[in-house]
Amino acid sequence: MAENLKIGYRIVGTIKEVKGNCNAGHKVGDKIELSGHSAGGLCGFFYHDIFPYIIMLQFGGGFPKQWVADQDVVELECMDRINAVKIELRRIKEE
Repeated sequence: MAENLKIGYRIVGTIKEVKGNCNAGHKVGDKIELSGHSAGGLCGFFYHDIFPYIIMLQFGGGFPKQWVADQDVVELECMDRINAVKIELRRIKEE
């Protein structure tokens, strides 16, 4: 099954902030395993929106070094501006 595929780096999303009331029930502190093959229970709309960043981190990509201090972390907000949820995506480099 696709959820069992271990390709590239592990990506962990942590909910950092919820403005208003998240309709998907996400709460500050929730941790979600994400990949190009698994939304890990993240709201489908939010997953769709952040998918390119998940793929970038999963397969070793990053932004230009002068843009960000930590190439392994990206913070993003969902598209619901009234009930915005902020997530931190972190690439896990396991040894």
